[in-house]
Amino acid sequence: MRLLLINYEYPPIGGGAANATEYLLREFSRLGREELREGIEVDLVTSSVGKHLKKEEIFPGIWYHGLPVGKRHLHFWRQSEVLRFLLRGYRYVKSLLAAKRFSLCHAFFGIPGGLIAYSVRSSVPYILSLRGSDVPGFNVRFRLIYPALAPILRPVWKEARRVIANSQGLKELALKTNPTQPIQIIPNGVDTEEFHPAETPGRDGPIFLTVSRLIQRKGLDLVIRGFAQIAPHLPKSKLIMVGEGNLREELEELAFSLNLAGRTDFRGYVPHSEMPKVYRSADIFVLASRNEGMSNAILEAMASGLPIITTATGGIKELIRDNGIVVPQEDVGTLVRAMGELAGDKEKRVSLGKRSRERAQEFSWSRVARAYIEIYQAESGK
Repeated sequence: MRLLLINYEYPPIGGGAANATEYLLREFSRLGREELREGIEVDLVTSSVGKHLKKEEIFPGIWYHGLPVGKRHLHFWRQSEVLRFLLRGYRYVKSLLAAKRFSLCHAFFGIPGGLIAYSVRSSVPYILSLRGSDVPGFNVRFRLIYPALAPILRPVWKEARRVIANSQGLKELALKTNPTQPIQIIPNGVDTEEFHPAETPGRDGPIFLTVSRLIQRKGLDLVIRGFAQIAPHLPKSKLIMVGEGNLREELEELAFSLNLAGRTDFRGYVPHSEMPKVYRSADIFVLASRNEGMSNAILEAMASGLPIITTATGGIKELIRDNGIVVPQEDVGTLVRAMGELAGDKEKRVSLGKRSRERAQEFSWSRVARAYIEIYQAESGK
């Protein structure tokens, strides 16, 4: 089987969808060599940070085609960059289709990947993965353009052989745009061998950790404001913030204005291979997103044995059972109480962290990859 996969994000560019793609491709390569009788080969069309086309075999049987789109920031997309990928991606995909025969196309995001797949559907059928901001109503940053995007997205969804959301919450949001659209759910996964708990959980401090792109939707300003209220009572506590984005300078200024300059550690971009030890250095994971699909960072924190404090939005609610505290969106007061509760109760932190680890083991990239391969096999045979 030869698969064409389109995702404008792939590490080091992008966030959760980029990391998800990398893990899936690694699993596809392994399963293709070890288990699948016919094997699987993949051509990934994505963006690159350079000025020239980049082609390389990133895993056995998996080829990366990185298109230059003039990226300025690794973790923040300008509309001009998305448009550039749409146009260059379409031309490049057409050239691949002329040179190779593909069984199926798998597009991440309705726009730009889905629109490219829709445009070449007469040459290769496609399935579509919804990821979050490509669904109208998900991201307040795009509230003014969603009304124009919805009429474009509906036929892209309709013509797909399958439409897949990564959470029930995202599916429900998508159905507001098209109530009759069949949508199935395949959640994100996590590598529970790479991400595992620290040998001695429950240290004093405690150390709070948040991992996300530094963008408005992630609610990092709320985390900083919440930490500012408990920090005076916890002289050994610290807030680590991992990620890059267009709000970094603004968030650093906010931390400084709240007398947190020595208590907040803006790590910036950290290679994903180094993230396991970052999670193990923390005691409590906090993510106050204003909206979210299914957070890879929360899954990684859970696998690392951390208790979770997060907001009641999107797919996050589906991850947190008895392993953390869910607070209302935009509610700094409740967030502060949750942070204070776990900071002051070491035994509870350890208990919730153990449950996080148990819950994370229900998700694995191998299981997710197998679910997609079953779809590929079913749809490529039509």
